[in-house]
Amino acid sequence: MTFTIPALSLLFIIAVVGGVLALIDGIVAVRSHAAVLGILQIIVSALFLLSLFFAGIPFGAVLLAFITVLLLILVLAFRGTARHSVWLALIALVLLIVWLTLGTHNISIPGVNA
Repeated sequence: MTFTIPALSLLFIIAVVGGVLALIDGIVAVRSHAAVLGILQIIVSALFLLSLFFAGIPFGAVLLAFITVLLLILVLAFRGTARHSVWLALIALVLLIVWLTLGTHNISIPGVNA
């Protein structure tokens, strides 16, 4: 497992901000209502963030981001009557979907991923 310093780009910033927001939402979910989904979200989003900086993280960044997106959708669906806002999960969800779309070069935007 070797530490790599990634190039600072808009795509990398989108991935880091989306991962950090998903991690924070998982911590809030554990503290308020959904312990099992929150713990899974914390583990997967932490592994996603580590996969951006370290080579050799199992499953790769793309699969971990996809699993994080699925967990964010499940947390939003089973939120119930929680006291905290859904905006943190929604912003993380949008950023990770944008990163998945642009990071896999499904869409090429000059200056961002081309």
